[in-house]
Amino acid sequence: MAKTAKKEEIATLTADLQRVRADFENFRKNAEADKLRYGETIKATTIAKLLPIIDNIERATAHLPADLADNPWALGIVALHENLGHELAKIGVIKINASPGTKFDPAYHDAVQMNEEAEGATEVIEAELQTGYLLDGEPIRHSMVRVTRK
Repeated sequence: MAKTAKKEEIATLTADLQRVRADFENFRKNAEADKLRYGETIKATTIAKLLPIIDNIERATAHLPADLADNPWALGIVALHENLGHELAKIGVIKINASPGTKFDPAYHDAVQMNEEAEGATEVIEAELQTGYLLDGEPIRHSMVRVTRK
C-alpha cells in the first residue's frame, strides 16, 4: 500500500510540475508578445508625433521660390527632406499613394471633400490635401483627400 501511495504522490507531483512548466512557458510567451507590442506602440506614437514636422518640411520644399532654386541653403533643405524620406522608409514608414486619379480606398484615404457635381461610377482622388503614411504596411495616418467621380 505504501508503494501505491508513493506512486500516486509521484504522479500528482509530476502533473503539478508539468502544469507549472506550461504556465511558466505561457507567461514567458505572453510577456515577450507584450514587450513587442509595447515597442511597436512606442514606435508608432513617436512617428505620429513627427508627422506634423515632416508635413512642414514637405510644404516648405514644395513651395521653394524660383529665386532660391540654386541657393545652397535651400538645396540643403530639399536634400534633408529627401534623406528624411529614405530614412523613414528604412524603419517601415512610407507614403500612402493618393495621387490624382487613384481609386479612393477608405482603408487608406480620408475623404474630407467630395465633388458632388461629378458623374461616374468610380470614386477617385481629385487632390491630396494631407499626406498619409503607412507603418509596416498599416496606416499610421490616413491621407486626407478630395474625391470626385469618374
